[in-house]
Amino acid sequence: MSSKSIFQEEKNPRGIPKAPFIANVEEYLGGPDGAVETPIKNFQDAIAKYRYMDANLTQRRKGLEDKIPDIRKTLQMVEFLQERREGKKKKDDLEDDLSDEESVDDPKKPLTTTFELNDTLFAEAELEDTDTVYLWLGANVMLSYKLPEAASLLRSKLDLAEASLKATIEDLEFLREQLTVMEVNTARVYNWDVKRRRERRLAGEADGKKGG
Repeated sequence: MSSKSIFQEEKNPRGIPKAPFIANVEEYLGGPDGAVETPIKNFQDAIAKYRYMDANLTQRRKGLEDKIPDIRKTLQMVEFLQERREGKKKKDDLEDDLSDEESVDDPKKPLTTTFELNDTLFAEAELEDTDTVYLWLGANVMLSYKLPEAASLLRSKLDLAEASLKATIEDLEFLREQLTVMEVNTARVYNWDVKRRRERRLAGEADGKKGG
């Protein structure tokens, strides 16, 4: 019996195979004299594969949970810059007969902010009015984008990352269900073999007494 025969053809949407539940151990083993060593080994191999996938997906989930807040924070900053620039344009286009006194939120005033140098060190900077931002794309690659393009790209990346996180969580839940099924299968086959051995031993002792 090969390890391939353990998995069903049924899979989840990402191709993870479903583990079968062994309802009738004797039938699965091929009869009352069926060997249990190979099936148990195959079950253990299947459990190892599921655990390997679980470890990889757990790591992927952690990476996405770290990445999504960064994307969301960057998108919020780009949208803020875009709204501020659009507000400035509107103000420049309108004739305002009111006081010329600048307010704290006046879009014409330079924007003072802080930026992160490392986990515990921040620096203050004054941002000039700009319609361009630079985004890290990974692999030490940074490209410049106009604000609307940057916002569109970040929204797309955020949607993909959130969809990927949702699928990863679903896969982890599915994997853990399959692990439970395979562990139960292993226990059922082992217990069935223990019971068979005990029954055969008792039958042998009874035959010995009759013969005596």
